[in-house]
Amino acid sequence: MESNRNLGRDVIIMNLEEQLGIITERDHGKKISDCSDRELYYSILSLVKTLLGVSIPISGEKKVYYISMEFLIGKLLSNNLINLGIYDKLSEILEKNGKSIAAVEEAEPEPSLGNGGLGRLAACFLDSIATLGLPGDGIGLNYHFGLFKQVFKNNAQTAEKNDWIEENSWLTKTPVSFKIKYADFEVTSKMYDIDVIGYENGVNKLHLFDVETLDEGLVKKGIDFDKKAIAKNLTLFLYPDDSDKDGNLLRIYQEYFMCANAARLILKDMKDKKYELTELSKHAAVQINDTHPTLVIPELIRIMVEEEHFGMDEAIKEVTATCAYTNHTILAEALETWPMDYLEEVVPHLVPYIKELDKRAKAKYDDPKVAIIDEADRVHMAHIDIHYGHSINGVAAIHTDILKETELNCFYRIYPEKFNNKTNGITFRRWLISCNHELSDFLCRTIGDGYTKNADDLEKLLEFKDNDKVLESIESIKKIKKQQFADFVKEKEGIELNVDSIFDIQSKRLHEYKRQQMNALYIIHKYLEIKSGKKPVRPITFIFGAKAAPAYVIAQDIIHLILCLQELIDKDPEVNPYIKVLMVENYNVTYAEKMIPACDVSEQISLASKEASGTGNMKFMLNGAVTLGTADGANVEIAELVGKDNIFEFGLKSDTVIAHYKNADYVSMDYYKNRPVIKEAVDFITCMQMLKIGDVVKLTRLKSELMNKDWFMTLIDLEDYIRVKDETFAAYEDRDRWVRMMLVNIAKAGFFSSDRTIRQYNEDIWHL
Repeated sequence: MESNRNLGRDVIIMNLEEQLGIITERDHGKKISDCSDRELYYSILSLVKTLLGVSIPISGEKKVYYISMEFLIGKLLSNNLINLGIYDKLSEILEKNGKSIAAVEEAEPEPSLGNGGLGRLAACFLDSIATLGLPGDGIGLNYHFGLFKQVFKNNAQTAEKNDWIEENSWLTKTPVSFKIKYADFEVTSKMYDIDVIGYENGVNKLHLFDVETLDEGLVKKGIDFDKKAIAKNLTLFLYPDDSDKDGNLLRIYQEYFMCANAARLILKDMKDKKYELTELSKHAAVQINDTHPTLVIPELIRIMVEEEHFGMDEAIKEVTATCAYTNHTILAEALETWPMDYLEEVVPHLVPYIKELDKRAKAKYDDPKVAIIDEADRVHMAHIDIHYGHSINGVAAIHTDILKETELNCFYRIYPEKFNNKTNGITFRRWLISCNHELSDFLCRTIGDGYTKNADDLEKLLEFKDNDKVLESIESIKKIKKQQFADFVKEKEGIELNVDSIFDIQSKRLHEYKRQQMNALYIIHKYLEIKSGKKPVRPITFIFGAKAAPAYVIAQDIIHLILCLQELIDKDPEVNPYIKVLMVENYNVTYAEKMIPACDVSEQISLASKEASGTGNMKFMLNGAVTLGTADGANVEIAELVGKDNIFEFGLKSDTVIAHYKNADYVSMDYYKNRPVIKEAVDFITCMQMLKIGDVVKLTRLKSELMNKDWFMTLIDLEDYIRVKDETFAAYEDRDRWVRMMLVNIAKAGFFSSDRTIRQYNEDIWHL
């Protein structure tokens, strides 16, 4: 059977142009050369699906089910062509017919199935699982409008629905369907699959569950809809606004829908393969990605007890041996807790099992900090995962240490054997081969193509760190990528960028702990310096890409500040020759693929101890950017790999930050009053020039937040940030030194391959 599949695939690839021509004639009545870019996209989509139909599914005695609320997979065309090994051949065929593969790629809509790092990590992991030939499927939800489409109006973020699903797409409807029960009604699910193609390997699946009764017409304006019409709204949006009770309940409805379908699918797979459910952990590994999929644990136990006639002890033991939990945060507000009465309102049939799990935990451990149901009758999702999963992992060395030593220390003392670290990684197929053909081709010519499968081979580049031709090539490639990004921005935003300026980029979810507000205060500082006559040696372009959650008011205010600065500087002829601010609209994977290869300075400035890992820092590093960052998340491991001479570090260390929180002794007002540079920058937020452009309520609220609260310690790090950032820009002028730094960063990025991360997950947790 496998040899027949391989033969069929080889025949199609051998006759690629003929096969594509047959499809364009069949579907559009045209030759390849006469098709539009969109018609070619649909034709190549059909061709790839044909290839996938004769590709070998990855199988084995044990499979991992990676459950995640997000899968930020990005556009799939180029990535799938690369993993199938036909990208270059197809590109040549299109060029021969007067077409461009880049133009065809632009015709593809981007799936809106994720938000930021959590979802992008899940997508990278699925790619690596398939590339390593491991049996493993993703399980999530098929959001019709995703997070939201970001649109800027009046220097503020507004949200519109992001309609991405087309009749002809990567989604394939399957016959799999389940009845999912809630308190007083039930819904019927339907499962859609997206193929996950391993690099020169077989195929796994991303299973996305939807609901038969969904009504897209429920969304009338922006992203507002009736949150109570659950059967009609369940898979409309990722992370619906939870600022009210109805929003919180909808989150629980969504999470249970995902988990109940996951549990049903896992048990169905076991039965289809004739495996005994008593050996669930022998044939299935469940990875819980953050706390959103936690309800899969009590749901599996419930089904096994009520429908499969397991004893409670037996069901709990088997599920615990099957499930593992990845913690992605030390932010208390991100560790989900739900009021028990909310769960009783949505899934009353699950509540007895949650109470039973809590009762058992309390019988063994009398520390209230490890209870599942606390004194306020709130259910702690992470506590279920830790007590009733067999593995708990952090996602960077420092993050795992903080979990063990402080945030989850009470659990670490109980279960030291469960805790382990799995530093995050990225797939180089997407973040180098696909988005930076120039650098990828150069590396193949210089060190060979071994790095595409073994990322550690990038270290061979170190042999060329004194080779002028190699250094010139790396610098030249960066200039090409900056120009390509500038062209993309010109087309998308109508804004001109100076490619001879320094591209200083901060792209990530908008959150106070990531401290985009500190970057904005630096821009204000630089603006005031220019006004006083101190001009930068070279123009600097400050680029931001970020979305703020619609209910996160201060994050929205930070976006407003940045957009006001963008307008102010654009209109100031004394300043705009030297600095430019750009906040790109609707930042997504497509934008990231253009932006990241163009970056000179990678801003990784979260408050130490708050960023679990980060993966943007790895993508920028891989593409030759130099990191300006705190000793936080994976920045710590980047610094260890590249050495102190190839990274710019500033700010408090994590132990100092943790001590400040413990002692409650950081007072931002003291820094505002006693440091003239800080006061000047903060006061500028509400100066007359800014108030003429911006909203007085938004700007005043943000200024007050910084002066009177500043929970993520922007002001305490600001002066050191200004000093080191100035040093970074000065170092850029020593081109020999800077390009060597670029080379070292590229060469040392191999550790951050998601292939390495997944090997470690498998060796230590899944045992596939």
